[in-house]
Amino acid sequence: MNLIYAILIVVFLSLLIIPFLNSRMKGIITLISVISVSILSSIPAIKALTGESTELLLSGSIVTSIIPIRIDALSAWFILTINFTFFTGIIYGMSYMQAYKNQKSNLSLHWISYILAHTALISVCSIQNSLVFLIAWEIMALSAFLLVIFESYSAKTLKAGINYLIQSHISILLLTLGFIWVFYKTNSFDFNAIQDFANSTTAFGGLVLMICFFIGFGIKAGFVPFHTWLPLAHPAAPAHISGVMSGVIIKIGIYGILRMIFLIKTDYLAIGYFILFISIISGIYGVMLAILQHNLKKLLAYHSIENIGIIGIGIGLGCIGMGTGNNILSILGFSGALLHTLNHSLFKSLLFYGAGNIYQSVHTVNIEQLGGLGKNMKQTAFLFLIASLAICGLPPFNGFISEFIIYSGIFNGIHNATFLNLMFLIFSIFGLVLIGGLAILCFTKAFGTIFLGI
Repeated sequence: MNLIYAILIVVFLSLLIIPFLNSRMKGIITLISVISVSILSSIPAIKALTGESTELLLSGSIVTSIIPIRIDALSAWFILTINFTFFTGIIYGMSYMQAYKNQKSNLSLHWISYILAHTALISVCSIQNSLVFLIAWEIMALSAFLLVIFESYSAKTLKAGINYLIQSHISILLLTLGFIWVFYKTNSFDFNAIQDFANSTTAFGGLVLMICFFIGFGIKAGFVPFHTWLPLAHPAAPAHISGVMSGVIIKIGIYGILRMIFLIKTDYLAIGYFILFISIISGIYGVMLAILQHNLKKLLAYHSIENIGIIGIGIGLGCIGMGTGNNILSILGFSGALLHTLNHSLFKSLLFYGAGNIYQSVHTVNIEQLGGLGKNMKQTAFLFLIASLAICGLPPFNGFISEFIIYSGIFNGIHNATFLNLMFLIFSIFGLVLIGGLAILCFTKAFGTIFLGI
């Protein structure tokens, strides 16, 4: 309880004083706030990963009733990933935003939104009262919108931000419908009521509820065909915000999907087939569209869709493992998905920071207008190369490890598989191989053109 009060005090004081500071101090206070909130929220998260879950019951109000705060291993994994990515984002962003130091009011709103987005994401991973969860989700959506439209004087940026905001509220609408349905049947906002609802209804009812939540969270995650906001918003945002959005904001959709999978005990086999099919299509579609891009940040945005597809493949395999009673497939599928969630946040944020360096150096991210930057940007070229190798899944980098775990799950599931399972698993292998090959082609072209002038 004391940790919650401490986080609220830090956030409140930061938001209160930022408008009255100069441009440099605004960034420093934001850094202090992010570090403080990260340390305070990481304490229960680390305990949860060691097996000591945290549960607090806040008194709430007549409207919300009791507000459960629960941090288990799933919440902890995402909280720690969020904290690290927001920390690297503010470290890079303080330098990046020096180019806009004369826009004091705009900077105040930007850094206030950054703190709110960080706090809201942690809240989403911790709160298990559906009404309060939706409030935290709305704060996250609005603060991310304000971060995207920093350069609001550009019509293109404003259009991208509004597109993101509209689709975010379609996501919220679907989540609200799902939570209302559960409340109508159980008269409770507690997430445990979702489990009670699934246990008391038919398998079809549980399946419909799961699909409703999957689409709601899938819009935020960027699964095809719910991805259309993502290639517009990522290029429009400042580089550190693109890194944070791709690194963790879209991953909160993955958190929501996983949370609902473990709560709604329905036909896991059907859910697994559904998620697996959409994920393979997302991965292939994302990497194919990335190859066609001339804007570096848009290319990276489509690779976010590709990697969400890879994460979804792991989730789909995990569900199939649960549906067939294959514990090894389930463990490898979910483990690969969670590890790739972390890995993608690391190498994709690094790629966006590299794109930001390129933009501030030559004032364009049009790949066709770039070439030979490796001579004058040696550090950026080296780090961009490392991140490119990682996102392509090449050994010994982190992307290879998580994809190898997913491959291991597929090959394990092939043994004693039914005909339908076998077809989906073979389709998964084909999809992952194609995604990996096309990713190598895309980044060979991008790195060669930008830094080597090939």
